[in-house]
Amino acid sequence: MFLILLSYTKPLDAVDRWLDDHKVWVKQGFDDGVFILAGGQSPRVGGVIIAIGETREQLEGRAAQDPFVRHGVAAAQVIEVRPSTLDARIEFLRAG
Repeated sequence: MFLILLSYTKPLDAVDRWLDDHKVWVKQGFDDGVFILAGGQSPRVGGVIIAIGETREQLEGRAAQDPFVRHGVAAAQVIEVRPSTLDARIEFLRAG
């Protein structure tokens, strides 16, 4: 399982110019079965995505295609997480 942490590098007005394209990119990640959670940070300084089913290299490539990243308004960090203790309601993440 991986976290993709997006951190804005430009003011929000610059980020918002690419928001619709970013949402299309996020939807594609869900359609591909890779993203299982996505949302903005609070306060609004970036976003977080939980992803499964791809390698770090694949996810780094996918993150590089995010319009936010391509247009330089956000930086992406891919973090691998190996769950060792899980609530039974999310046990399925252990295999992801």
